[in-house]
Order: sequence, then C-alpha cells, then structure tokens
Amino acid sequence: MVQPSTRSASDAYIRVPKSRKRLEWFSVLNSFFLIVVSLICILPLVHIVAVSFSSSTAAAAGHVKLWPVDFTLASYAYTASREAFWQSMLVSLERIAIGTPLNLLLTILVAFPLSKESTTFRMRMVYAWIFFMTMLFHGGLIPWYATLKQYNLLDTIWALVLPGSVPIFSVVLLLNFFREVPKELEEAAVVDGASYWTTLWKIYVPISKPALATLALFSMVEHWNSWFDGLLLMGDPSHYPLQSYIQTIVIQQNLTNMSRDEALNMALISDRTLKASQIFLGSLPIILAYPFLQKYFVKGIVLGSVKG
Repeated sequence: MVQPSTRSASDAYIRVPKSRKRLEWFSVLNSFFLIVVSLICILPLVHIVAVSFSSSTAAAAGHVKLWPVDFTLASYAYTASREAFWQSMLVSLERIAIGTPLNLLLTILVAFPLSKESTTFRMRMVYAWIFFMTMLFHGGLIPWYATLKQYNLLDTIWALVLPGSVPIFSVVLLLNFFREVPKELEEAAVVDGASYWTTLWKIYVPISKPALATLALFSMVEHWNSWFDGLLLMGDPSHYPLQSYIQTIVIQQNLTNMSRDEALNMALISDRTLKASQIFLGSLPIILAYPFLQKYFVKGIVLGSVKG
C-alpha cells in the first residue's frame, strides 16, 4: 500500500517564500538596472543644458558638470538673434508636418496587403522581397541625387520628404502588428459587406493606434535629426532644415558680417556654450512631443475585442 506523502504541504510552504524572495530580488535588480540606464540617457542632456546656461570661461575651463556655473543666457540670446536659426526651424517643422503624415499613409497602404496570406494576395512574397531588398541595397548617392535633379526637386521641401516617404522598417513593424489582429474581426466585417478598404480604415487603423503612434514618433525623429540631405540637396542656405543649419554652425562658424550687438554677444559666449544651446534647442521639440505620444505606447488594445 502506497503511503501518502507527508512532505508536500511543508514543501509548498517552503517554496512559496523562496519564490517570493526571488521575485523581490528580481524587482530590486531590475529597478536598479533601469535607473542606471535612465541616468546614462539623461545625464548627458543635463550636462549639455548646464553648459548652455554657463559662462564662456566656466565652460572653457571644464568647471561645468550637472549644474550651470555663472548662469547666463548669452548663448540663447545670440541664437535667438539669428534669423537663419528660426528660418531653419520653420523648414524642419514644415518637413515634419508633410513627411510624417505621408510616411504613415504610405506605410499603412503597403503594410495592409503584405499582412495577408499568400492565398489571399498571391503576389505577396514578390512584393515583400522587392521592399526587403531596398533595406539591403542602395542605388548609390550619385543616382539618388541625379534622380531628384531630373524631377526638379532640388532646393525644395519635397526633396527632403519624398525620397524616404516609404520607410521599410516601419512597414515591417506595422505588417507584423496587422498580422496579430484577430481574423474574426475582418471576417465579421466581410460578412456585413465591408470591402478591404473599409476594413482597413474602420477596423485595422483604429485598433492600431499604439503602433501608429510609435511609427509617427520614429518618423518625426528621423525627419528632425536628418541633416545630410539638407546640406546636399538645398542650394540656398535659407532652405536648410534646423539640423543642417546647426551642423554648419558647429563645424564652421561664420563670424563675418555681424552687427555690433552680435559681436558683444559673441564675446560673452564660447564655442562650447553656443554648441550646447543649439543642440538643446534642436532636441527640445521632440522632447516636448514625446509625452503626448507616450500614452499610446500600450500593448493589448485588441485584447478582449473578440469574445468567445
């Protein structure tokens, strides 16, 4: 006759506290790791801000760490007095206002058919490989420039927007998100007489807000931080986006043709404080936009949309 085990209850009593202790240690270590990573990301920006508000002598001597030394707004006053800075800011805002919606629209239109099965869209794999190959191979700088020149896009806002209007990486992300949407939703819409177009804009897009918000942020950051295409495609410096303008100021400062007031401001600032102020101002719009998009970074909106 098999004797009942008398150790099961005690073992369970012992194992539960151990698992709880492990979970507590994991939470502590995870919190510590996230705090360290956060500090690594935040402290450089804090240092840049502190340098931008410090005097030229303190910044040049390396006395500025995480707090301004000899607080002054001279660098920001000089930056704000430059009409070219605000003109480039408007160009960057215009680029984002046109480029981000265009990126999202084309990403949706490309990702939706590619998310279907091959039985529904027979040419799916052909088009998928065509798009995927563009991530591996590039036509080259000279053909890219010659194509834009042939279409008379140089020195226009469209030269900054159209070449990257279909971000393939965003297409891949949204494609995978669409494939996770329960098929029952689309089947129910088809039974009610909805077309693919109606299904896309009435079902897929509304429940894909987290993914679309993430892709919108990616697109905004990409457009805002891009500087090389502005230098290459814009012949008139007044058409430079902000990052291209900042690059020209940081790399080669043109101190000629300055007024007396600008010369006095330049005497109060240094190369480091000027760079720091413009870097901070260049990143400020994205920093302000991020909290408004963060609420959409939540997965699981589609959970519970299909019952039974």
